[in-house]
Amino acid sequence: MKVLLSSLILIISLSSYSQESMRRWRKMNQVRSDKFDLVLPEAMRENNIDMWIVTNREGNFDPLYADMGEGYVGSTGYYIFTDKGGDRIERAVLGISGYLLEEGGTYDYFGSADELKDFVTTHNPKKIGLNISKHMGGADGLTHSAYLELAGVLGKTYEARFVSAEKLVSDFRSRRVASEIAIYGEAGELSYTIAERALSNEIITPGVTTLEDVAWWMKEQQFKHNLGSSFGMPSVYITGPDGVEATSSDRIIQRGDVLMIDWGVGLMNMYTDMKRIAYVLKEGEIGVPLGIQNAFEQGVKVRDIIKKTIKPGVTAQKAEDAVYAALTKAGFHKMQGFNKNTDSEQTDVIIGCHSVGNWGHGIGPSIAFFNPVRLGYVLKPTNLISIELFAYTKVPEWGGKKLRVPLEDDAVITERGIEWLYPVNPRVLVIK
Repeated sequence: MKVLLSSLILIISLSSYSQESMRRWRKMNQVRSDKFDLVLPEAMRENNIDMWIVTNREGNFDPLYADMGEGYVGSTGYYIFTDKGGDRIERAVLGISGYLLEEGGTYDYFGSADELKDFVTTHNPKKIGLNISKHMGGADGLTHSAYLELAGVLGKTYEARFVSAEKLVSDFRSRRVASEIAIYGEAGELSYTIAERALSNEIITPGVTTLEDVAWWMKEQQFKHNLGSSFGMPSVYITGPDGVEATSSDRIIQRGDVLMIDWGVGLMNMYTDMKRIAYVLKEGEIGVPLGIQNAFEQGVKVRDIIKKTIKPGVTAQKAEDAVYAALTKAGFHKMQGFNKNTDSEQTDVIIGCHSVGNWGHGIGPSIAFFNPVRLGYVLKPTNLISIELFAYTKVPEWGGKKLRVPLEDDAVITERGIEWLYPVNPRVLVIK
């Protein structure tokens, strides 16, 4: 009887796993179909590329491998997109096979890698986009040896037509369809739920639990829910009067600590990037000290100004200029560099509202000092963006030293501006 019961439990468990796997696969197929139909034509035409070849080699896949549908690559294989006019881009796969790719229903033709030269010659493209990029790893998937192989197969006539697909890749990835945004919202829910549980007495016992205990618990939640990450170990850290004291280490969490988490999860090729903050009550305290609470509230004011200011249709640089102008008008001080806060009574601020999506740091328009090239890209409706800021405010309980409050949650740019994808950080969490 026990054996039969165990077998039934196993069958039910396996069935639930298969249903979840199929659910995720179907959703990713929908994303791919929508992107190929709705985003790819405009991205190729805006960048004057009439053929885009994404090369994959066994054991060394292009960063867009999941976007394209994956598949088995025996040696070298190609996803090829050709603009033949009309409202649809032709999609072909040469040298890549497999059930999940072929049953996905998003490609018109499957063939052998040996057909490449005839395929390109028949279509005779004017410009062939290749994933070569100086500035973006996500658009730099073509290796040197793969380039030489491609050039050798196609010959000098077509090699002369090779161009970088850097901006095409950025546009294709960063312009989102509804099915993608839905997945991202689901990923965001998982991300903040795990983070907020991590910063609670469910997981933390002051004087006992270490930072790495919390980080490993979060990693276990990723494993349990079959979630990826683009950040490795979650950053669980303590910030004191002199800055960050320890991150995901064996440092024991003590009463009076200000705890922060910076992390994200990966779900169906979508990756989040967000933060949460908590305070560990000292004996006798019933709430967050007023100075720490005020520092958090100043950060929220900054976040509100950023949200109200960013609009589509301008470059990320112009959006950044507008945000800092609005912050200055509201009485905040723009810092001249990360962690270069002043001793003034003003709250010092620096923003890093970067692209998110298929990696924790995406490759679309970026309102961030650390993405200078993408500051020149135009913000478009459907772009996913992390609303990230660092606000430094004096805390009387720390002798007037400033607490760095990092706030970060993910949003989508719409015609109306910034819209959140899940509930954003509302408060300083309290650990008793």
